Amino acid sequence: MKYQTKRIAMISDHASPLANLGGVDTGGQNVYVAQLARQLAIQGYLVDVFTRKDDANLPDVVNWVNGVRVINIEAGPVANVPKEELLPYMKVFKVNMLKFIRVEGIEYTLVHANFFMSALVAMGIKQQLGVPFVVTFHALGHVRRIHQNDADKFPVERLAIEEQAVKMADQIIAECPQDKEDLINYYNANEDKISIIPCGFSHNEFSPMDKQCARRILGLPQDEHIILQLGRMVPRKGVDNVIEALAGVKTKNKQVRLLIVGGECEKLEEETCPEYARLLNVARKHGVIEQVIFAGRKNRDRLRYYYAAADIFITTPWYEPFGITPLEAMACGTPVIGSNVGGIKYSIKDGETGVLVEPHNPQQLAQALNELLSDEMLLSDMSENAIEHVNCYFTWEDVANMLKKVYRNIAPVTRLVQKQSQAA
Repeated sequence: MKYQTKRIAMISDHASPLANLGGVDTGGQNVYVAQLARQLAIQGYLVDVFTRKDDANLPDVVNWVNGVRVINIEAGPVANVPKEELLPYMKVFKVNMLKFIRVEGIEYTLVHANFFMSALVAMGIKQQLGVPFVVTFHALGHVRRIHQNDADKFPVERLAIEEQAVKMADQIIAECPQDKEDLINYYNANEDKISIIPCGFSHNEFSPMDKQCARRILGLPQDEHIILQLGRMVPRKGVDNVIEALAGVKTKNKQVRLLIVGGECEKLEEETCPEYARLLNVARKHGVIEQVIFAGRKNRDRLRYYYAAADIFITTPWYEPFGITPLEAMACGTPVIGSNVGGIKYSIKDGETGVLVEPHNPQQLAQALNELLSDEMLLSDMSENAIEHVNCYFTWEDVANMLKKVYRNIAPVTRLVQKQSQAA
């Protein structure tokens, strides 16, 4: 049986591959969608990424890279809207996506939904067009509620949507074993429908480089220990935990500096970034304000220098479905201290590529920092182990290959059944 060119519709409601990274609502999901779309296109797929139009200057269709288009769908105000407020616009998102598909006359092999709102749209597409769908949730509402309580501002309908998507999806992508366990325990997911496929990193973006060279490029001192925290500036990332731990770090010869990269813009201001203001107060409270540098958001092509310049990368969120930044740091040869949660405990080899600590425990974090910073040989060994580890298990090429197997297992069977039922 012959099939048309393999066409994939990726839905990423709030996370466009074209967005600038580092803001409150831009991070790992944007990278995931962008990198997988690229890799799938390299392997022969035609990929359309459907995302919400949030800028009037954006064209409706962007021919992004060879084999990948970004389709900007109007749904709600053509402006930035917090993702917690986007659910009411998903019905019109679905309607306009269906309109685009019909006007273009496209037959997609399958849909890959990213996040629960995208899954809601994918369910509607499946019901109307019979196209199977895969879903990567990137975060689960039940788990988020456990960790954030009232700080979770998503509507309560999220949980019911996720439960329905778990039932209707042809396959579910769990990003780590903990993600799979949560899907089974909280959503009664069918274990046979879950495939564990991690996130990855790009060789072209992240690879080892000389630490002194990286520091010269960034204008950072050569004679200090530099600890790096890089990512979205939101409370659940636990940056306050890192700042508090800094007060307990004691080294013999070198000053210790915490470099924080991320935020809504390159020049952060307390008036426009509440989390920045909060973290400044934490640094003042613990007497380490002079040791902390808030670098703001940086272009993605500069991140490798920050990773390479650091002696240690730290990521201590309360909850993290996967976490791409530890992979990027390890790819640059920087050992990682990370929370013993979610995907982080899956990607870091404790004692070999870094150290796992409990979230909300600045004392344990300070102890880990003291141990690593006082042992240059251990840091060197961890650096070598980290490079080997991520290159063996976590490249985007490998991730795309795993995903391709999932796609192949779904689409031909579903299409055959559909065609037989139509013929009958």
